Amino acid sequence: MHKAKVVGAGSYTPETILTNSDLEKVVDTSDAWITRRTGIKERRIATGGMVTSEMAARAARQALEQSDVEAKDLDLVVVGTVTPDRQFPSCACLLQEKIGARKAASMDVSAGCSGFIYALSVANNAIRCGEAEHALVVGAEVLSGVTNWSDRGTCVLLGDGAGAVVLSRTDEDTGIKAVNLRSDGSFGHLLYSVDKLGLQEPAMEIVPGVCEQKPFYLVMDGKPLFKKAVECLEEITRWTLDKAQVKVEELALMVPHQANIRIINALAQRLGLAEDKVYTTIERYGNTSSASIPIALAEAVAGGRLAPRDKLLMVTFGAGLTWGASLVEWSI
Repeated sequence: MHKAKVVGAGSYTPETILTNSDLEKVVDTSDAWITRRTGIKERRIATGGMVTSEMAARAARQALEQSDVEAKDLDLVVVGTVTPDRQFPSCACLLQEKIGARKAASMDVSAGCSGFIYALSVANNAIRCGEAEHALVVGAEVLSGVTNWSDRGTCVLLGDGAGAVVLSRTDEDTGIKAVNLRSDGSFGHLLYSVDKLGLQEPAMEIVPGVCEQKPFYLVMDGKPLFKKAVECLEEITRWTLDKAQVKVEELALMVPHQANIRIINALAQRLGLAEDKVYTTIERYGNTSSASIPIALAEAVAGGRLAPRDKLLMVTFGAGLTWGASLVEWSI
């Protein structure tokens, strides 16, 4: 079988910033409470009609520019998202048209915050089986469109953005070493969507031009989800490391889903992973669901945090419940 390697990474986040102080005007909360409980100081909000596929396109173009791959050479486009522009056509098809990936097969993957890792698995398998030579994998969300702005337990968490990677076939002993996915629908009640019909939301006058709202919003049962998340993340991490035959101390960097700084710190502590080996962006972007890992990865790459042969771990959990991880030997 062939192998897949990452040859480019890119990200895009909207310009509009919503701070904790701004949210104090919307719900009964405070900057101190949000920071202490989540690690978040601000998040980005899509305004002016910005849609998921457009953010995805901007991240994708950046990733393609970093690689030696042109959009016309892509064989596959996979987008992880729960907030596509519309029910159909898929966000991936809209993205394909925007970037000119004319020969690529395109599809969306819905796995909550695990969407990027699930999408990465699809593209990795396509390359390994010889069905694709180059693939684009994107995580993109406009979570502000599914936020209940009267729920202080969730509205303080969510932000908008997109991240992307380009994968290419390689016969070298590098690239993606392992991808593992899990799910358990019996825990779906901890994080789910409900119909917005009849919901009275506060006016978001503090953010002019907020994007069009979706007909559903996110509901979360935070305390049990926190506990389950840490358990799942540790389990999938150890399983993935074993599969890749890599020890924790060999990791150069871990890029986890940016859901809550306390979850990230609890996972690192359980693994015995030093703080300087954990890359976080949650303070600036909040939880961007499927976009959080590729946004953080693109920033880490731009910041010189990865060198060829470095061992990278990406790990996530999300609605479903779903969770997953990937171990990558860096190659650029």
